[in-house]
Amino acid sequence: MRNWWRRTRKSLVTLVVSRRPWVQKTLVTALASGVAWEVGDLVVANGGLVAAIAAALSVRISLHKSVREGFGQIFGTAIGAGTALLSTTLLGFGFFTVLGTVVLCAIISRAIHLGEIASFNVPITALIVIGPGLSESNAIRRMSCTLIGVGIAIVFSYFAHPKTPAGRTIDQIGRVGRRASELLDQMAAGVAHGYTQQEAGDWLAKARLLVEEIPGVRSQAQEARSYAKWFPTAEVDEAEDLYSRGVAAEHTVVQIRSIARTLFDTSVDDAGMTDATSQQIARALASASAAIKDRMKSLSGDDSARDKEDIADELRAAGSAFVDEVIDQVDETDPDQLARTISLKANIDIIADSLDLSSPAIRHVASPASSDGILAVSPIAQGKKIRRRIKQMVPSFLKKYF
Repeated sequence: MRNWWRRTRKSLVTLVVSRRPWVQKTLVTALASGVAWEVGDLVVANGGLVAAIAAALSVRISLHKSVREGFGQIFGTAIGAGTALLSTTLLGFGFFTVLGTVVLCAIISRAIHLGEIASFNVPITALIVIGPGLSESNAIRRMSCTLIGVGIAIVFSYFAHPKTPAGRTIDQIGRVGRRASELLDQMAAGVAHGYTQQEAGDWLAKARLLVEEIPGVRSQAQEARSYAKWFPTAEVDEAEDLYSRGVAAEHTVVQIRSIARTLFDTSVDDAGMTDATSQQIARALASASAAIKDRMKSLSGDDSARDKEDIADELRAAGSAFVDEVIDQVDETDPDQLARTISLKANIDIIADSLDLSSPAIRHVASPASSDGILAVSPIAQGKKIRRRIKQMVPSFLKKYF
């Protein structure tokens, strides 16, 4: 019995430690919902349930996102409550009330350009408000409880993740880097020993999946940078460097996908590559993999990592070596295959520039900002647009007043 308990306890500890972020987020969400229930009941009679629902919806993975989404929830609550009252006033209570409320919420959200987060909250809040016992006083109480739940969620969200935004950015970049390195190793081994079209197709599919990780990395890097601008304990320089590394990871992954596509196209062509060229390309891909591994070690603070300039220079040298081999055998190479092989050199060079952050495309070109704010279009821009439309409709002698 004692041995069984020891094994069970060890398994539970291992399970909790390996899933610490999920466990911590779950516990914080549950605690926030419980506190919201108590506070909601304390402030508003029977208001705990609505407050708990709002808290569970609003707790997110980080403080920055929860503040933004919390205000989106507040904005959506106001619109949803007003829409619910309007629908019941016009249609009474029943099937068409619910139908009309959801449709009207969607139209209003679209008309004022609410972001995705707030647009999602509008119909949910409206349906909560439109529940049994609807009246103006009930609607106000439910909206107040929703605001209480959102406020509590914003406070608790600070504890919803064991790491800072910068730490989460490092984790995401590291995860993408490791997957990229593993894929390059697979391609290097395949090219060295001869690969089939099926293998090349698998590499291309994995590269495409890898590219789909980029929006998450970009969003997390933007969050770390925004967080550092207003949170006193965050390092602005560190956040800016991580943002640049996130952009570099994006450039690297895109080049790996291009390499996979080139290798796939080469496998379709009957001409193929010479053995000597294949061996040189395999060495270049293996060098790229090793360079990315060293860069990830440096990112995580591993002292065994080499200097980033040395890593990039070795990778550029490997690219130049296989191009020299291709040029030496230009008479034996199919023109189409020659063009594809030469293009791999450009991919390798861009990866090298990304690893040492020397490319102007990383530092001097801003990435598009996230569009998931409270309002996708600012109130000022919306006001100017409405003003122009009104001005076009009024008589010419009144336009000067607009």
